[in-house]
Amino acid sequence: MAQRDIITVAASAGGLEPLRALVAGLPPDLPASVLVVLHVPAHGVSALPAILDPAGPLPAGTAVDGEPLGRGRVHVAPPDHHVLVLDGHVTLSRGPRENGHRPAADPLFRSAALARGPGVVGVVLSGALDDGTAGLAAIRARGGVAVVQDPEEAAYPGMPRSALETAGADHVVAARDLPALLDRLCREDVAGAARAEPAALMDAEARVARPGPDALHDPQRPGVPAGLGCPDCNGALFEVPGEGALLRYRCRVGHAWSPDSLLAQQGLELEGALWVALRTLEDKVALNVRLAQDAELRGRALTAGRFEQAAEETLRAADSIRRLIAALGASGSTAEIVG
Repeated sequence: MAQRDIITVAASAGGLEPLRALVAGLPPDLPASVLVVLHVPAHGVSALPAILDPAGPLPAGTAVDGEPLGRGRVHVAPPDHHVLVLDGHVTLSRGPRENGHRPAADPLFRSAALARGPGVVGVVLSGALDDGTAGLAAIRARGGVAVVQDPEEAAYPGMPRSALETAGADHVVAARDLPALLDRLCREDVAGAARAEPAALMDAEARVARPGPDALHDPQRPGVPAGLGCPDCNGALFEVPGEGALLRYRCRVGHAWSPDSLLAQQGLELEGALWVALRTLEDKVALNVRLAQDAELRGRALTAGRFEQAAEETLRAADSIRRLIAALGASGSTAEIVG
């Protein structure tokens, strides 16, 4: 009997508690491997394996490059590495970031969909923005099952809501109901399930995340020039019709962005540029004041007045920049990408 034997899980802000609840309720004889991506900082050591290992009966540990996928085991993506499914093994990659993240959910989901088709269950939990949406669409396109935490109970509903509205879901459940649902899904016979052939785009995008030369050296690379710059490398972005109805952007070296993630990162860059402008203006005010004082000491009243006027004008410009920064923050234009 063919069964679903891979569960991929994506979580970000607010995702620790539903992750813990999921792992705590899974049975010790779960006939599937569980692969988890939680957005974590690139530097340091993730505490997630130490949190999940004692939470339930399944052993949980940091994913190791080349290790076989172990049924009844939880493989956790390490910091600064995508975790992928390839030839029945875990593969780690420092490939291009997706939606500003490495590890990211989309490369994992996409690779699992290509490897196992109907044998995959994708789960999207609490988190900001929309990582996991494109990957969940890929899983559904290959005949797998999509499960989404109910956005109404998620601490950060962005990720589950995006997945639900764009990729769609076969099940929308509360975190407490996830373990029983996943156990049931992994014991169903999927021998007769339709296994759709992967689209050329899905295969090309999956290859981008793997170690080694990426798939975007092909002169027939997917997408059309978008007239936008990549926030990660300043390269040209190409507009790519992604899995399902999701529009995304990729640069030549492979960094990928959803529209929401790109807007959020542009907001961060805009705020950073404004702070640089404000610092430059404040420096200019300080220099003009110092020069005015020096001119006064030398008895050059006209020169001192000119510097004082310049200081006042520059100070007004600095105040305008401060108000603009405050307005951007109030409007959410500088929304933070939660890691």
